[in-house]
Amino acid sequence: MKELVVLGVGNILQHDDAIAVYASQYISDNYTFSPDIDIINGGVEGINLLNFFMEYKYILILDAIEIEDEAGAIYHIPSEELTGFGVNSGSAHDIGVLQCFELLELMGKKAPKSSVLGIVPHKIDTHIGLSDTLYSKFDTYIQTLVAVLKDLNIEAVKNDANLSLDDVIEKFNNPRASTPNLPL
Repeated sequence: MKELVVLGVGNILQHDDAIAVYASQYISDNYTFSPDIDIINGGVEGINLLNFFMEYKYILILDAIEIEDEAGAIYHIPSEELTGFGVNSGSAHDIGVLQCFELLELMGKKAPKSSVLGIVPHKIDTHIGLSDTLYSKFDTYIQTLVAVLKDLNIEAVKNDANLSLDDVIEKFNNPRASTPNLPL
């Protein structure tokens, strides 16, 4: 069984819902980890991510979360508290991720330890890119992610080659750009 995976979920066509997908690609491109970890862009795969829930001891889920707070507020929530915080905004990927835990229980398998590093979105509408509000909070989200990984005994070292957030967004927006590390 593998130790840890960072799993970014979200829809890159729905404005701020994409922040976790961008964040997972950003850290994959810009950081080296010790010990080594896996980083997966789960997109909107939802329930199709079940195999990842069976392969890892710990899953750190990155997502935009619907919580009554100001846009850009960041929460680190243990998975056993997810339903109590109203994290499930009703989108397909949120429902699927939560169902992965339920299916593991039904299958008699132990769910991995996990948590969500969520950020409150400003806009969820049809648009590629981030709202100005979340764009300005992106670095804080990344630094919070690095701190959470440090708490999990994972050292993150920034690489010399530095892709910007704009470069990462362009990878998803431009079909001729290199393909992000999608799970399928």
